Amino acid sequence: MRRFETLLLFSPELSSESRNAALTGFKDIIAREGGTLTTEDNWGMRDLAYPVKKQMRGWYTRLEYLAPPTAIAEFERNIRISEDVFKFLTVKLDDTGAPAGNEEDAA
Repeated sequence: MRRFETLLLFSPELSSESRNAALTGFKDIIAREGGTLTTEDNWGMRDLAYPVKKQMRGWYTRLEYLAPPTAIAEFERNIRISEDVFKFLTVKLDDTGAPAGNEEDAA
């Protein structure tokens, strides 16, 4: 299994119950596809650099998990279907937790 990180941007108009229900559904998909959630960080409401769907604020949540690569396609498909999520980004992490392929120069 590989380590992945997904950053989700939720609509600011969602109630906390709706947002938690959507997150629970996403976590269930990870578990159903054979993955395990390791970290969930709720960053809260933040200002956006530019309007997204005519909104200038959004609720950020970061999920870090172990999953087989085939699980990511199903996970992202369900995120795209959801109208609660404005944007998302999934990154494969290496074993140290840094994004893969992001090596520092040894000068």
